[in-house]
Amino acid sequence: MDIALTDREADVMQVLWDRGPSVVTEVRDHLGDPLAYTTVLTVLRTLELKGYVSHKAEGRVHRYYAAVQQQAAQRSALRHLAGKLFSGSAELLFTHLVSDSKLTPEQISRMRRMLAAKKAKDPSNKDEG
Repeated sequence: MDIALTDREADVMQVLWDRGPSVVTEVRDHLGDPLAYTTVLTVLRTLELKGYVSHKAEGRVHRYYAAVQQQAAQRSALRHLAGKLFSGSAELLFTHLVSDSKLTPEQISRMRRMLAAKKAKDPSNKDEG
């Protein structure tokens, strides 16, 4: 599933992922920007139409919850970014992230372990050079 979120939609989804099922006022209270109730409701309804959010009625209010996992949205966003700005190359994206970031030795070590584990899972990956 390709998940495309605007910045505002991503902010609302982050509240639902962090807090779990929430009513509109709870989402609104946990957003970084002060937004009108109706604006937050509109974003939630748009997300629901896209299939990213669902709700359950609780009396007169609706409690909204994420219908997609955060990891799925992250993977989709990275695929989109790599495709649009890095000619579809995960290697170019990774190279840019590493060269532009001030990584701690611990972060570098974790990245090396992840790359080694990925290589171990796919024996067809051979070192070039």
